[in-house]
Amino acid sequence: MMQSTTTKYAVQNLPIDILLGWIKSEEIVIPEIQRPFVWNKTKVRDLIDSLYNGFPVGYIITWKNPNVKLKDGSLSEGKKVLIDGQQRITALSSAVLGQSVVDKNYAKIRVKIAFHPMEERFEVLNNAISKNKAWIPDIQTIFSNKVKPSVIRKQYVADNPETDEDLLESRIESLKSILTKHIGIIELDHSLDIDTVTEIFIRINSKGVVLSQADFVMSKIAADEKYGGNALRKCIDYFCHIYMDQSFREVLRQNDPDYAETDFFKSLQWIADSSDEIYSPGYQDVLRVAYTYLFSRGKFADLVSLLSGRNFATRTYEESIAEESFHKLKMGVLGFVNRTNYERFLMCIQSAGFTEHWLIRSKTSLNFSYALFLKLRDEGVSQNEIEHFVKRWFVMASLTGRYSGSAESIIDYDIKQINEKGVPEFLSMIEASEMGEGFWEVGLVNDLTTASWNSSAHIIYIASQIKNNVRGFLSKDITIRDMLQHRGDIHHIFPKKYLESAGLTRGQYNQVANYAYTQQEINIQIGKAAPKHYMSKVVAQCENGTLNIGNIKENSDLENNLKTLDIPTDLIFDAEVNIYQDFLEQRRKLMAATIKDYYYAL
Repeated sequence: MMQSTTTKYAVQNLPIDILLGWIKSEEIVIPEIQRPFVWNKTKVRDLIDSLYNGFPVGYIITWKNPNVKLKDGSLSEGKKVLIDGQQRITALSSAVLGQSVVDKNYAKIRVKIAFHPMEERFEVLNNAISKNKAWIPDIQTIFSNKVKPSVIRKQYVADNPETDEDLLESRIESLKSILTKHIGIIELDHSLDIDTVTEIFIRINSKGVVLSQADFVMSKIAADEKYGGNALRKCIDYFCHIYMDQSFREVLRQNDPDYAETDFFKSLQWIADSSDEIYSPGYQDVLRVAYTYLFSRGKFADLVSLLSGRNFATRTYEESIAEESFHKLKMGVLGFVNRTNYERFLMCIQSAGFTEHWLIRSKTSLNFSYALFLKLRDEGVSQNEIEHFVKRWFVMASLTGRYSGSAESIIDYDIKQINEKGVPEFLSMIEASEMGEGFWEVGLVNDLTTASWNSSAHIIYIASQIKNNVRGFLSKDITIRDMLQHRGDIHHIFPKKYLESAGLTRGQYNQVANYAYTQQEINIQIGKAAPKHYMSKVVAQCENGTLNIGNIKENSDLENNLKTLDIPTDLIFDAEVNIYQDFLEQRRKLMAATIKDYYYAL
């Protein structure tokens, strides 16, 4: 064994038999970082074949849990947590030891590998092989003590009379020797920080799989049985899985019936009947909200330490801290999956104009806003105030890109400032320092100088139009909200083909200040005409009542339509390509002013 005192890890090569013994004795735990067993069965066959032929099968990585001081003052030895190698170890447990594994549908299955001793070949057991006497249908029988090897040999020879019995015995012994083959084990000390552990994982893992810090939190949760961590992990995992596939609720009832009777499952199964298409939470999001909400912290590395029982003051590990941390995380998760909380929060976000999933450009902003929602509810703040602060916080964070950089550090700072100062004071401080007149009149206008439809500023502008029930361009009754729900076109106010014919490039005509939602038929009626020409037809129909483009017949309706869409009325009626840039500049200023009014009205 090689031990490093500077990097705090140990490297050793051990027989697979010892490793599997650790699994059976629970000295090492499989936390399901990568979720259930997802390997194709042929990969299990390939693993067995590699071991049989003495090929290397890579390293596994374990991360030692710290020794924890129990309530009576004694120390509990920390277990090894498997953070890389789950699929290989699970495959061996099933194929060699005969243990059931949980597949992607959380059903328990056995992976049976057949062995052709004369040809030294392995295959996944199927109907054809099970009927072919030249195959040993399940190699697990070779490793089991239930059937003597001599009985297996005699039966095989009886079924295959021409078999060389000595050669058969040699091949079976070669198969059994798999357990003596060595596998590399890298054991990481508990004192290593998450960033170091992640870096080690990435460098060693040949597939380039990247673990997030949320994965390490999940490993701590799933490896715990004393405080209900594994049941909590299932709650998080199942909630997200049912959200993505509502039929999965019934699959779980069948495949995990015991869990289906728990309070955890009862608290989350409603999501199968939900029509929410806004949030799309993953396990990282559930953890983020629960952690920020009840721990008032932002760094997942701290949560890993707290779940391990770390006392940050004494730098020791205590059982009482681990117990309290698991309880708080459980309550945070239950707060997240609570139907009333979830649906009221989404109604709050939707009421701000974010009615479609693609309008949510910052999941981190949404997560923090949900944590804030739950926190304010716990504090007994009135529903009106909760909605006001949550909506404004979400828009502020999205508009300023507050969590686009070092998100965890900002989250940590924000939640601690909120605890110290309260939401009203801290939000006012942010607005004063980051959203002054320069932001609204210069910064935001510059942000709207873009061809990117998905820019934060433009998305917030669309949300403001939805909230304000703005009608589509040249529409009398159909709102932008209606068009998003059905079929509406993005119209170039200065039509694309018109600007192309004038020599403008894609980046010039695809400016967000040149966009407006309109009905498809209106878009077709406008065609590639200059605004001056198609607007003259609209003006004419307001005078004579004969509809030509859209269905606006009153000058007041036309004026109101253009005003609510921030279209410069002093330019649009005579607009040709020569004033296109002036039009964009004026409209950007009007759009920025609309966003400002929208924000302060929240």
